[in-house]
Amino acid sequence: MKANDTLTIGDLARRTGLSVSAIRFYEERGLVEPMRTSGNQRRFLRSDIRRLSFVMIAQRLGLALDQIEAELARLPHGRTPNARDWARISTSIRSEIDRRIDELQRVRSTLDGCIGCGCLSLKKCRIYNKDDRLAAEGPGPRNALG
Repeated sequence: MKANDTLTIGDLARRTGLSVSAIRFYEERGLVEPMRTSGNQRRFLRSDIRRLSFVMIAQRLGLALDQIEAELARLPHGRTPNARDWARISTSIRSEIDRRIDELQRVRSTLDGCIGCGCLSLKKCRIYNKDDRLAAEGPGPRNALG
């Protein structure tokens, strides 16, 4: 492997926009696995740019780190993932993303209704929580996150 096939942790930080400490955290979680030089310095594969970019995107979409770890574990190590590899992951997480979109749309609709009502009180609201019946179901915004 040629030296220009690998990146230092600083180079990887510049390329991904992540801090060095964030990259170390992801390394500890096994999301990237750098090689070590004879001087014990980390060297990352260029494909780690894509792996970390996927982590950033998946987190923005609301996926838990455990879910992201499971998906990345399915990618090959030692070679750049190809379109087929990424398509497999995309298919795998699509249902979770769709579920989150549905939840966000439901919350948005509930908020629009509550703001339209004008009372802004789920304790007293006669439309969404007449007689505070949701209190029996536990704390938190039961209707909005239901």
